[in-house]
Amino acid sequence: MKIIVLGAGVVGVASAWYLAAAGHEVTVIERRDAAALETSFANGGQICAGHAEPWAKPAVVPKILSWLGREDAPLLFRPRASWAQWAWGLRFLYECLPGHFERHSRTLAGLAGYSLECLRALRAELGLRYDHLERGILQFATNQRDFDAMARHAEATQQEIKSASECLAIEPALRHSNDPVVGGVYNPNDESGDAYRFTQELARVAAARGVVFRFGAAIEAIEAARGAVDAIRLRGAQRATADAYVVSIGSYSPLLLAPLGVRIPVYPLKGYSITLPLGPAELAAAPTVSLTDEAFKIVISRLGNRLRAAGTAELTGYDTTVNATRCAAIARRIRDLFPALGGVTTVENWTGLRPATPNNVPVIGKTRFRNLYLNTGHGTLGWTLACGSGAVLGDLISGRRPQVAFPFT
Repeated sequence: MKIIVLGAGVVGVASAWYLAAAGHEVTVIERRDAAALETSFANGGQICAGHAEPWAKPAVVPKILSWLGREDAPLLFRPRASWAQWAWGLRFLYECLPGHFERHSRTLAGLAGYSLECLRALRAELGLRYDHLERGILQFATNQRDFDAMARHAEATQQEIKSASECLAIEPALRHSNDPVVGGVYNPNDESGDAYRFTQELARVAAARGVVFRFGAAIEAIEAARGAVDAIRLRGAQRATADAYVVSIGSYSPLLLAPLGVRIPVYPLKGYSITLPLGPAELAAAPTVSLTDEAFKIVISRLGNRLRAAGTAELTGYDTTVNATRCAAIARRIRDLFPALGGVTTVENWTGLRPATPNNVPVIGKTRFRNLYLNTGHGTLGWTLACGSGAVLGDLISGRRPQVAFPFT
């Protein structure tokens, strides 16, 4: 079949790759001038198959109350006259109820584990290079309450609980933290890497194997009639047609789908990251194991001679301006954890809109239009779930049964 994939982020490019591998003729349409220039550009770098967890969990509710009014809060709600925002927020609170977190964690774990297998197979087959490290992910706590909650969940999911001394042995760079580590959970099979470089590399190989990329093509609407999509209308009165269509444009997916009457529970969750270039002196002091700071909801990854720290979530609509206060809060935390990096004065600030569902479970599969498919809503786990999501979408469109249990639409 001829298939058009809308969006060239990490999820869209992975979808295009697996569809082409299944024998389809694939075109990717992207409004930017290259792949992975939006949400996939500077994320936290973690591939966290071992703890692919939703943000919505019982322990986060009392924290939300303490974060109210704080400009540097890990989760910040900026009220707008938007029903979509309020509906998403209320559903998020509902998903924090006991039992929901555990159920959604199991769902995500299955897809995340499969996705990691797909990523490793792709890397071996294509020789992709993207500053990846296979040193696991250490989720650490700097207060006893967070550690106790982490330990309870780790026991239920058979993850490795580590004492403070064991955490410091895994990542010695934390020994000098001004906020001492009290314990953590370690997933040795997890990885880290640069999602932007991966997506660029995969797009390059895909193009060499026949996938067509139409960059700089702004999508105006999906034209549909009689239960099927007829074409994609582009800016400049252009139309693109195919046998099937995949919507994978992240946070903008619900806006494109709404005129068709297709509703999905996706809302932009604005996240921030900082990237620190590391000189010879800083390389020895910076961590090499990917980290998750439970107290501040920050993830930290070493990407070659750079250190990436990302986190915070802001419900503020489609605003993409960089809030310097929130980036500065991440920078302060990094210098608190790693005082030897205090001399790094050059910091690259970035923000992006994560396409989040309230329970973090993405929307993958078919719509009520017989030739329109979705692969979006991955939230904070787009990099983790990208390859697996692309593989299962390729199976679904090709009429094959996916190799992982998941609530596909």
